[in-house]
Amino acid sequence: MSAHPLLELDLSIVFLLSVILIWFMIAYQLVLTLAGFFHYRNAAKEKKHIDTLLLDYPKVTVLIPAHNEEKVIGYTVDAMTKLDYPYDKLDILIINDGSSDATASIVQEFANRDSRVRLYNVPQGEGGKGKSRALNLGLQQTDAEFIAVYDADNTPLPSAMKYLMAQLLLDPSLGGVLGKFRTVNKNRNLLTRFINIETLSFQNMLQAGRWRLFKVSTLPGTNLVLRRHILDKLKGWDEDAITEDSELSIRIYMEGYRVKFIPYSITYEQEPESWKVWIKQRTRWVQGNNYVGKKFLREIPAFKNKVLAIELMYLLSLYYTFLIAIVSSDILFLLGAFDVVTISLPGPYTTVWVTGIGLFLLEMLLALSYDREDKFSNVLLALLMYFTYCQFWIYIVGRAIYLDVIKKEKRTWVKTVRFDVKPASVSNDANSKSTPSS
Repeated sequence: MSAHPLLELDLSIVFLLSVILIWFMIAYQLVLTLAGFFHYRNAAKEKKHIDTLLLDYPKVTVLIPAHNEEKVIGYTVDAMTKLDYPYDKLDILIINDGSSDATASIVQEFANRDSRVRLYNVPQGEGGKGKSRALNLGLQQTDAEFIAVYDADNTPLPSAMKYLMAQLLLDPSLGGVLGKFRTVNKNRNLLTRFINIETLSFQNMLQAGRWRLFKVSTLPGTNLVLRRHILDKLKGWDEDAITEDSELSIRIYMEGYRVKFIPYSITYEQEPESWKVWIKQRTRWVQGNNYVGKKFLREIPAFKNKVLAIELMYLLSLYYTFLIAIVSSDILFLLGAFDVVTISLPGPYTTVWVTGIGLFLLEMLLALSYDREDKFSNVLLALLMYFTYCQFWIYIVGRAIYLDVIKKEKRTWVKTVRFDVKPASVSNDANSKSTPSS
């Protein structure tokens, strides 16, 4: 079916811009993936060097916000007490944020046996106001020079804390450091397998790659350590931010410090096992990103480090850039496969689309190989992800826009639903290497 000449011209321009955007994202992601490999290679050497050092580790307080976490908090506190860190320098503070279940009593049992474990009950009437609020209240309960943050479902490897702290001690330009998080329930169902591939790819591409190229990484919500004096200067976490990690990352960079990704500091965490829970979590992420973008977008261009400014602007627009690329790719496929309209621009559009999918799979394969998860079944899952999981992001971003722009719903922090998962399920991975051999 032929279109009107003017419509055909408009479609041709949009089509060309879509192709350029798709290939820009594919090329950029490929560069980041390759850069991530060099970061991992350097990290392997760095880890070996740190293992030879005798450092004087300072006091660190681990803040763990917990709201109705009885299913997981026992495993988490147990893992914290097994951290390979000087006994008298480790302070483990669980912030009971208005729990109505057995969270407090479980933590208190650990506190009765181990003096390093402390239970702080948020005063009645002040609980349930979000993770940022809980962290700020916890911060007031310690005088430690360094502050670590873990989510209530995390079981870090014993070495995780030492590796994070070592970097802060060796490099004063770092305001914070973050480790890697792995999916403890990755084999539970198809969704968790998708999430496992997604999270590893994100960390191995965007976190490792951006650090290697631009010395830029962004804090996750867990497995991180920050300098206390920077937190005090920044007046803690922004209590209006539901993605407090990305918001704080930008403010740390604005103060002239950097945030480094340490891939050999590893923790395991739960991921959503149902699509309903996943949709709520991911919508919250996009809404949080919307808030951060609105707060900082005007300030970022004034950054003295223009590379950093561009990279942060890209990060803040990532969800929408990804959305446009996915929609454009879908349109490209339909036009190329079914000749819905006539496009005057010459070109093998179906070949372009197929090649793009091929590069997408190549990037995934490379990223997964850094954690030795580049097995054939994961390649097939990555292909399936493109046609299913990735497409769901269209709905997620659209839902976040509807809630923020049209419904103008107040942003609230919602705890991710926990499932019954025992840390023993990570035993096969716990001793695996997360860095390529040097």
